[in-house]
Amino acid sequence: MSSLEVPTDTANALPVELSPGIFRIGDVEKPIDLRILAGHCSFGSQDAALLVSLLPELVHVRGEERLATLVHLVGQESRERRPARELILTRLLEVLLIEALRSNASAASPPGLVRALTDARLAAAIRAMHEQPARPWTVIDLAKAAALSRTTFFERFSCAVGMAPMAYLLAWRMALAKDMLRRRKVAIADVAERVGYASASTFSVAFSRYVGKPPAQYARESEDAQNSSTPATRMDNEALSRSS
Repeated sequence: MSSLEVPTDTANALPVELSPGIFRIGDVEKPIDLRILAGHCSFGSQDAALLVSLLPELVHVRGEERLATLVHLVGQESRERRPARELILTRLLEVLLIEALRSNASAASPPGLVRALTDARLAAAIRAMHEQPARPWTVIDLAKAAALSRTTFFERFSCAVGMAPMAYLLAWRMALAKDMLRRRKVAIADVAERVGYASASTFSVAFSRYVGKPPAQYARESEDAQNSSTPATRMDNEALSRSS
């Protein structure tokens, strides 16, 4: 927060576009006292809600040279009209987001996946879940992977991630199942086996309860939606598994 009062002549001023993508608030004749680079990232995956819920609401970074370099490159690329500008900007923004999250990772971070991955014990358990989603995990098994007691692991995981270990495992399995149903012609029985269910019927019940519709219906609706939509640049939740 700033201790400076907002000038009355700019509090309700509308932005003036000086050039494409460049706006000025306030008197254009006066010196600039603050520059803001604004943008947004969107996740193309239908499981974006899961990923976003595991990210911090606010990332405040100071004195990170790598991050400052990326911000400079984004600003430079935004101003210049060189070939492949949009492609370069897309990649720079993806790296900028990841670098900001890494820079903010600490035990004091808000609950979420970033905070959990800074804890070596919890990161080991999360990697195990990501790498072997079909394994019949229990809290005891995950606690052993983290080299912690059951109680300590459960409390530490819940505090760091913001949800209980088995709730996270269920969300991860369902995210993988939805991805397979959307992207590939995979039989429901095969999907069930790959995400840790002994039968297609058991998986269908769990999927319906979690998603609100049966797997077959979800697959049909996803295929229809893909056929009617246009391709878009996306960041999907595969990055979640790769980063862990």
